[in-house]
Amino acid sequence: MKVQYGDACLSLQQVYEWTRMFMNGISSVRDFPRPGQAHRVVTPEAIAAVEAIVKESRLVTVNETAAHLDMSHRSAHHIVHDVL
Repeated sequence: MKVQYGDACLSLQQVYEWTRMFMNGISSVRDFPRPGQAHRVVTPEAIAAVEAIVKESRLVTVNETAAHLDMSHRSAHHIVHDVL
């Protein structure tokens, strides 16, 4: 299989892990959230604050917005590009 699929081929360890999971009744191989896994919390207040800054000046950058509101660049980017 490694010759046919290359790096896309599952490791033997992963096959054993999935087999054990299926035998225990778990029918999904989805990656469930784990403790410590990053997640994004975007509050309505943060959205309103970012929207107010953007309406005030359309030339403001994501970095400037994040610094002004003391939030991560990633959260500010998400609000500007995905929420607004």
